[in-house]
Parts: sequence; structure tokens; C-alpha cells
Amino acid sequence: MIGFAKQENQKNMQSKKQKYILSLQCPDQVGIVAAVSAYLASQNGWILEADYHSDEATGMFYMRQEILAESLKCDFETLKNEFAPIAQKFNIEWSLTDSHAPKNVVILISKQDHCLNDLLHRYRMGNLNCNIPCVISNHEDNRDFVEWHGIPFFYVPMTKDNKAEAFKEIESIYQNHNGDVMVLARFMQILPADLTEKYHGQIINIHHSFLPSFIGGKPYHQAYERGVKLIGATCHYATKDLDQGPIIEQDVIRIDHSHTIKDMIELGRDVEKTVLARALKQHLENRVMIYKNKTVVFS
Repeated sequence: MIGFAKQENQKNMQSKKQKYILSLQCPDQVGIVAAVSAYLASQNGWILEADYHSDEATGMFYMRQEILAESLKCDFETLKNEFAPIAQKFNIEWSLTDSHAPKNVVILISKQDHCLNDLLHRYRMGNLNCNIPCVISNHEDNRDFVEWHGIPFFYVPMTKDNKAEAFKEIESIYQNHNGDVMVLARFMQILPADLTEKYHGQIINIHHSFLPSFIGGKPYHQAYERGVKLIGATCHYATKDLDQGPIIEQDVIRIDHSHTIKDMIELGRDVEKTVLARALKQHLENRVMIYKNKTVVFS
């Protein structure tokens, strides 16, 4: 049975025009844009959006183009096959995605639900082009809310003695639901290194701090002790190094001496959910490109 959240999301997404999104990165050199544009023009491709970035420090070139699917003379698979020789010529790392084939987003949570609530609302309204096949948690607190949306909820109990087995179960659930993206929506557990390495660039974490300051637990308490005037949130890809993965999105809010730790936590939650939603949307639309420990984000 399809949950009503998925039905509402599908209705909203079906009204949008189908696009193919071409994203690429390669060593910078003359002729890349000309070759790509010439090929798309030969297929009558109507480019709806085009973004480019040449990084002088690394010598890398980045490109993202949205192509109106109905304008093309060829289908999706032909486009992929015929673009491959161009990619090989310029040593291009690339992907081609179909906006009508949304990614599967598996959400991981613990007890706090503000990010989960926001994501499910945006999903229901069709603001996130994705499917949410399930939610996984190490606590039962949010089961009723998730199942009310018609989304399967998996409880994976986790203690200090069973973490290896628990993470194997989480990975199994992720694979069984054909996960493309794992979102840590305030999932308060440290992922094992082998999991972050296996799914490099697929695990998105929201950290309740403006990184690189105040990594680890209780960042608002750390910020309060330092008397900061700005607090924020950071969304990044999870890596084996805690809270040090490539940053996708950040934002801040101003505070002053009158704010308590409780005030800071309440204000921070609004920033966290907004930053996570923006970062996930950018990832789903293939606007984020990773190079080493940095990102290029075409907003």
C-alpha cells in the first residue's frame, strides 16, 4: 500500500517537466564546454540551466546542465552511450540523471524529531524530488509519526555492546530498500569507518554547530561557554573523521549574552532543519560535486 505522503509527493512531482541532469568534473582544459554543447545541440537538446566553475587552485573544471528531455531526438540510454566517448576524451568523471527517476532517501533518526518532521513535510508537498522508502531509528519514539505518513519504520536497538551488529542491520535495511542516500537527521550515533567509506558521498549528516568549531557532542554548551555571538548548523557528507567531511551547506543565527543554553538549542533547531533540507535538495538535484574534502555547489 502506498502511503499518502508518497501519493501527495508523486502528484506534485508529476506536474513538473522531465529533465536530464548532466554533472561532470575533470582536469581543466580548452574545448570541454564546446564539445559538450556541440553534442547536445546535435541532439536538439534544449539547455534549461547551465553552471560552470574553473578552480585555479586545483586545476579542475566543473559543469552542470539541465536538459529538457522532450526536446531531445534520442532517449536517455542513447544519450548516456553517445556521451561516453566525449567523457573519455577529456578524462571526465560524470553522471546523467533523470528527474523522473527520483533517488531513494533512507532517513536515520534517534529521538529528536524536528529535522524528520521538516523533511517529511517537504516530501509530502513535493519539494524534495525523492522517494522515502523507510525510516530507521535506534529508538521507538517516532514510530507512530512515521507510520502515520505511510512510511515503514524500522527499530534497530543499539547499545555499546551491539553496535557492530546494529550497523550491519542498518546497512541491510538500506540495501533492501535500494537506498541511494542515507540522511542522518539527528541520528546520535557515530557511524563505523567502513560504512562511511563504502557509501562515500551518499551519507548526509546535519551537525548542530557551525563547523569546524565545536565538533562532537553538546556544541551549544561549548558555544555558550565561549560566549559566541553567532550559532549555526552545518550539513556535510559523513566520513570516517567525525564531523570533518565535505561541507554542503551552512547557516547561522545571531545571539547575545541574554540567551541561555535552552534558547540557543531552540533557535538552533530552526537553523538545523533548514540547512539539512537545503543540502538534501541540492544533493538530489545533482548540484553538489565533491573534490577531496571540499565541494562545489551550484545553487
